[in-house]
Amino acid sequence: MTVDARAAARRPLHLAVGGALVVATALIPSAESVAADQTSEVTIPYTCQFPSGAEKADVTIKAVLPVSAGAGEVIRPADVSVELGLERSALVRFTALEATTLSAVAELTVRNSVGEHAADASWQQLEAPAVDLPAEDEEQVDSQGEGDGQGAGGVVLTATGDVPTVAFGSPGRATVTPAGLGLTLASFTQDGTPTSPPELAVTCEPADDEERPLARITVRDSTSPTAPSPSDPAPGEGASEPPAKPARPAPGLDPDAHRKIDDLTEARLGALDDEDPGSCPIEIPPEWVMTTAETYAAGYANAVKLDGAAALGPAFMKVVLNKRYINDSCASTVDVTSEVEFEYEGKRQLPPTKATFLSYGFMPTTATMVLEQVGPPAVVQTHTVTNTPTYPEESTVTAQLSMRLYDVKVNGVPLDVGPDCRTERPFEQVLKGYGQSYPPAGYLVAYGGNLTGYAHIPPFQGCGVGEDLDPLFTSAISSVGKKADNYTKMTQAPLCVATNPEGPDCPPKVPKPER
Repeated sequence: MTVDARAAARRPLHLAVGGALVVATALIPSAESVAADQTSEVTIPYTCQFPSGAEKADVTIKAVLPVSAGAGEVIRPADVSVELGLERSALVRFTALEATTLSAVAELTVRNSVGEHAADASWQQLEAPAVDLPAEDEEQVDSQGEGDGQGAGGVVLTATGDVPTVAFGSPGRATVTPAGLGLTLASFTQDGTPTSPPELAVTCEPADDEERPLARITVRDSTSPTAPSPSDPAPGEGASEPPAKPARPAPGLDPDAHRKIDDLTEARLGALDDEDPGSCPIEIPPEWVMTTAETYAAGYANAVKLDGAAALGPAFMKVVLNKRYINDSCASTVDVTSEVEFEYEGKRQLPPTKATFLSYGFMPTTATMVLEQVGPPAVVQTHTVTNTPTYPEESTVTAQLSMRLYDVKVNGVPLDVGPDCRTERPFEQVLKGYGQSYPPAGYLVAYGGNLTGYAHIPPFQGCGVGEDLDPLFTSAISSVGKKADNYTKMTQAPLCVATNPEGPDCPPKVPKPER
């Protein structure tokens, strides 16, 4: 197939979003929407699982969203609130603890759909201020309620906060539909001290299968002009072109960064006129786009020989984004290289984790395992394809690790393995994730998700005091030959990016690992 390099290279420079690490919500600015906004509201019956049993609750979700948007245009929901009414029967646990007030942190799962494409977003850290709990002997109040946050003998909690942006990658009729709801309820006594226990985690699901969208948004083809609204003058009657969408400088970036990138692009593309296709890939100077971020990851690693899995993390990660950034307009790709350092109590390692296995299929063995980072920082390489509406991408994380074991017990009896029982050499852990940016789905470095891969565990050395236990751990844990047969699955939380310290993902959150 013949490619017209000049024509391809004249496409606009793509600064990749999502997992290519230059995140639209944090680093690369999106155009501001000129579409009218709508205040959307929906009330959904939920069933919430309390320790005393299932409780019904009506939940009203509100948000300001645009009536329409262009394909790929970033949409930021505003004025988000989740109003939850809890009946008196759901409050028995708290009044039994002599609680007088109740607050909540809500996490709402929202399904963003357009055509056949759908992706779930998490509206996290929505906070509801404390409301007074009804006294145990208080009479039922009328349906309007009495006092702030109270109604029908129960309470009404209203959670608000900032939520992630969304972009729909293809034109059509998009819907934003609430799904599962998680609550962390915190109760306090009359003097303001937390009860014991202080919190209760509650999971709520819609009470029926009826789909109740919060909003419907018309997604236009980004190449098509914006349709006039009914109030616009007709052509020939004073109609004018829609105003240009203003760009604003990204926080933390050199204000001239985009101009510099455009100038560099034009200079490189000009070389194509001299029939130099090698000038098409452009390496962006790191000082224009490089920044830092923090996040956590947690997961599980299988030990095939031991027929079990060890928990990993939560691992705190310090990330340097965009150490190398290459845009290839001819190939319609963006390749980004970033670096990661693990940190636990000032050391380059994951937190110690205790695991119990059945050695040789019958003998219970318990050990504390530490994965220590050695050599250079871990490398994150992200490859994004930019000539499709969804911006698919592949991310690869490669780390050099060493495994150390201590506090070993076999069948409950301590086994002295000494202070330096570890793999005889570092091993390479490679994890991969796949996703797309429009709409966000799968694994994206910026938004997190699941990474999976295999590792080859080398033989052990330095194990045992007074006796050589190296063969024991080598035969029980290490891979056969050079086969990478130990499966690992890590779940990464969204990045807290230094250029957006007030964003919804800061401070960094600890993810719930998936098996």
